[in-house]
Amino acid sequence: MKLIIQIPCYNEAESIKNTLQQLPRKISGIHKIETLIIDDGSQDQTAKLAAHSGATHILRLESHLGLARAYAAGLNESIRLGADVIVNTDADNQYYAGDIERLVKPIISGEAGLVVGDRGVLRVKNFSLLKRLLQKLGSIIVGRAAGLEIPDATSGFRALSRETALKTNVLSNYSYTLETLIQAGAHRIRVAYVPIRVNPPTRPSRLMRGTTDYLFQSGATIIRAFTMYRPLRVFSIFSSLFLLAGGLLGVRYMYYYFQGSGSGHVQSIILAAVLLIVGFQTFLIGLVADLISANRKLEEEILYRLKKKNEKDTP
Repeated sequence: MKLIIQIPCYNEAESIKNTLQQLPRKISGIHKIETLIIDDGSQDQTAKLAAHSGATHILRLESHLGLARAYAAGLNESIRLGADVIVNTDADNQYYAGDIERLVKPIISGEAGLVVGDRGVLRVKNFSLLKRLLQKLGSIIVGRAAGLEIPDATSGFRALSRETALKTNVLSNYSYTLETLIQAGAHRIRVAYVPIRVNPPTRPSRLMRGTTDYLFQSGATIIRAFTMYRPLRVFSIFSSLFLLAGGLLGVRYMYYYFQGSGSGHVQSIILAAVLLIVGFQTFLIGLVADLISANRKLEEEILYRLKKKNEKDTP
């Protein structure tokens, strides 16, 4: 069984050597371990230093596309290189490399298709109290959206089986962590979490520019992914709110009408009519979105079969 450890990098010349040196050389159940550096348009000597430090493969992206795109490119390249198991870790060595064996164990035994490292976000000393609470709240929200029990949604330290990698399609330009969990839940992929350790930070996060930016980007990613995979549920919720508000205003107007003072509350019936129309239209949009979602699932199945066909055609 072949394991490829992929590391997305952007200007990581200072840390990539140490990160590669910490990776395990032997893992029980794995016969071959290789490393893949995804150089996301770095402007320093990241790729050169990685090659000198023993990286097996280096994939250079023409420009800086962002973490999500680099992650997706790494999955595709790992599949092409014949990986049976793929582990993703960060270039700044924030995750303890010795725990990679914990990640791949459920994959090797067939217990899961996706394994995510659980940092125990409420106990991470390097996180501020606000960040701990936001990380935990975000995990709960993503868990509800994915239909999974998720203790640490933003952890990038994860392992995938080849089959799971073939079914994974990253659309976000921000981060892959939240979207791929919602996608895994929609595809009924078995997801497991294992406790992992983290190393002291060597630099501030480049993905999270601030709390406001983190909340906005993460919220947009969750809403987009949830709407993509469960559109009828999302639009039905909004539709119900409009219909309920319109119905209550209509009942209010009828109450005053039968009391003989309906002429003084005409604005209520007008607003009720507007809300009812908007609610009905929102529900119709949900139906159309659900049909589009069904078509997207067919396209994903076609893409999956094309990837499987390319596997067989690759010598």
